Formats: sequence, C-alpha cells, structure tokens
Amino acid sequence: MADMATSSTVPGIELSCVSHKNSTQNSTANVLTDVQTSGIEPNIRSSHLHGEPDRLSFTREQIRTERIHYAVCCWYHFLAGWNDASTGPLFPRIRQVYNVGFTVGSLIFVLACAGFLVGTFLNIPLSDKLGFGKVMLIGSLCQVIAYTIQAPAPPFPLFVISFTISGIGMAMQDAQANAYVAMFKRNPSAKMGILHAIYGVGAFASPLIATQFAQLRHWSFYYLCSIGFAIINVALILVVFRGRTTNELLPMLGIPPGDADASEHSKFKQILTNKTIQFMAFFLLIYVGIEVTIGGWIVTFMQEKRGGGPDAGYISSGFFAGLTIGRVALLWVNKLVGERNAVYLYTFLAIALQLVVWLVPNLYGGAVTVSLVGVILGPFYPIVMNHCGRVLPPWLLTGAIGYIAGMGQAGSALLPFMTGALSGRFGVQSLQPLLVAMMATMMGFWWLVSTSPRKSD
Repeated sequence: MADMATSSTVPGIELSCVSHKNSTQNSTANVLTDVQTSGIEPNIRSSHLHGEPDRLSFTREQIRTERIHYAVCCWYHFLAGWNDASTGPLFPRIRQVYNVGFTVGSLIFVLACAGFLVGTFLNIPLSDKLGFGKVMLIGSLCQVIAYTIQAPAPPFPLFVISFTISGIGMAMQDAQANAYVAMFKRNPSAKMGILHAIYGVGAFASPLIATQFAQLRHWSFYYLCSIGFAIINVALILVVFRGRTTNELLPMLGIPPGDADASEHSKFKQILTNKTIQFMAFFLLIYVGIEVTIGGWIVTFMQEKRGGGPDAGYISSGFFAGLTIGRVALLWVNKLVGERNAVYLYTFLAIALQLVVWLVPNLYGGAVTVSLVGVILGPFYPIVMNHCGRVLPPWLLTGAIGYIAGMGQAGSALLPFMTGALSGRFGVQSLQPLLVAMMATMMGFWWLVSTSPRKSD
C-alpha cells in the first residue's frame, strides 16, 4: 500500500514542477520578446524573476545620450528664466517710453497670460499629432519671432502682442521639457531640481543685463541678447531631437516607451476631470505667479516705497539667485522631511519673511529678505513635477504636466497683472498683502492634492 501511494503521488509532483517550469520559461520569454520588439537592448536585470521590482541598467552610450537631451532641456529653462525675469527691471522704462500707467502697462502680462493658455491647450493635441521634437521646435521658433518684434521697440499694441507669441512658445516648450525629464529613470528628483535651478540661473542673469539696458537710450536692444539665446535654443532642439517623438527618444536612453493607447479626447477628459491635476494646476498657477510677481514688481516697490534708485533692479537678481540656490541646496531637506511636508514648512517660512519685507521699512534689510524668500520658494516647482510622476499614469503624464505647467505660466502673467491693477488703484504698497494672501491660498491647494500613487493603466 505504501508503494502504491508513493507511486501515485510522485507523478503529480513531477507534473506540477514541469508546469511551473514551463510557466516561468514562457514568462521570461515574453519579457525578453517585449523588450526586444520595443527596440531597447535587453538591459533589464533578472531581479524581477525573483519577485523584486524591475530595475534598468544603462550602457555608456545611453547615459551619454540622456545627458545631451537633459542639457538641451536645461538650456530652454535658462532661456525661460531669462525671459521671465527681464520684465521687472525694464517695466519702469517701458512705462516711461510708452507713457502708460500701471494698469495699461500690465497689459503685457494679460496678453502673455493669453498666450500661455493658448499654448497649454494646443499642447495636448499637438503632442499626439506631431510629437515631442516638433512641438519643441515650433515653440522655440515662436520665441525667436517674439523677440524679433520686441527688439526695435515697435508701437505699444504690437509690442504687447509679441508677448502672446512668446507665451504660446514657452507654454509648449515648458510642457514638453518637464514631461520628458519626468520620464527619466536615473535620479529623476535631482535632475528636476537642477533643471529648475537652471531656470533660476537665467532669471538671475537677466536682471543684471536688463538693469543696464533700462538706463540706455536704446533700451529695447536688450532683446537682441534674447534673440541670440533663442536662436541657439532652436539649433539645439533641431540638431539633438530631430523632430522625434518621446516614444522614439526614450529607447535611446534605455527607457521603455510610454503607453500611447489613450485617445486625444480621452486625455482631455481625464485631465479636465481629474481633481489632483486641477489642484496641482491651481497650486502652480499661484506659485509661479508669486515667483514672477516678486521678481518683477519688487523693483518698483523698492524704488517707490523704500527709496531705491535705478540699481534696485539688482534686487530682482538677488531674488532669483536665492531661487536657484534653494532648488539645489534644499534637496536634502526635501528628502529628510518628505517633499509634501517640505512645502508646508517652506510656505510658513516664506509668509514670515514676506511679512518682514512688508512691515520693516528698510531698503537693505528688505533686499536681503527678498533673497531669502527666493531660497525658500525655490524647491516648489520641481517638487510639483516630481509629484506628477508619482501620482499620474504614464500615458497621461505629458498632457497633464503640459496642462499644469501651462497653468503655472498663466499665473506668471495673471498675478503680475492683478498687482498692476491694484497698484493703479491703491498704490504699489498693495503688493505685499497680495503676496501674503496668495501664499496662504497656495498652501490650501497643496493640502487638497492627492498623495495616492499613480494607476498603472
């Protein structure tokens, strides 16, 4: 009886083992087939066969290619910072040359906001139809056109319309570059922080040059510098990306291409109905608005309320220098307390420092405090971009980041215009209470943002 029992059970065990072995072999074959057909070298380590998560290894060529692509995205962000920070030092001269008040002069920000919004909503269908490389190229050409119009200081209506063209181009590039870097697998958080620190470098350099041009007869020749940088941007995008889509570029970096099974209509619907995306969009709208409002209007505030002279334009550079430092120097704090908690901490500190600028009537103390506000506010933008990568599905990432970044760029025009309108009615001293109120509102939107991980579908 014992022999019979043994003989009756052993074949079952052998059959089970054979079945499990065949299943494992088939699973392994499917993984390798998927990788090979995607055009990527099979650099996926075998750790997933032992129940560990997938990890990608990269060849030297893939790492080199990623660095080149990343450098091009960084150059665009330098140009974006250069663009955003130039208006503040030039604004008093623009008002003087065109003989306009705060409200009319702030039409610059209104039409720039319109351009950002148009670019934001164009980005989603254009991403699907043309792809990353071509959308980036179109956006970069828009900036060249805008600066070419601005350089000869044309009549005021044409001058302000050029900011709409620039806004469309920047919204397209901002969306594409942020979404592309968010897909990187090697140190994505650090790369995002450095990417936006480069924005700060451009924003730091711009007021230094713009302040000098603002005192010259041919003040608008400042935009010739912008044309030069923009032409370099076009050349880099054309040579490096060559009109390729992200699904064509990612395998060159050793990264599997994202899913592309969602229709254009479905993406629009998902983006416009997703609460997390909307809350992050409004958070960034207020944040970027605060950032550009401080960088732009602090010069006028210091000149009119703190007795600053023409050199007050350098205070704007100090703010953006702080922004640059904060995006790199505070990475360890973000990691220590967690990025979500870091936003609350930084917001409380920023409000406290802004109250000092508001209530302490000292030019030099205010200038130093404004720089410290820049340090504290620096990490916010890359934190939001990193959070998008964690909570949004891959197929929605480009469109969603484009929408969120575009709303942020709209804020860079909307809040400065609100400041101009309030200054025209109540004086430029209304800047400080507006900033404090907006910082508190921004923190409320961050509290509403979901922390749930992204879905895989």
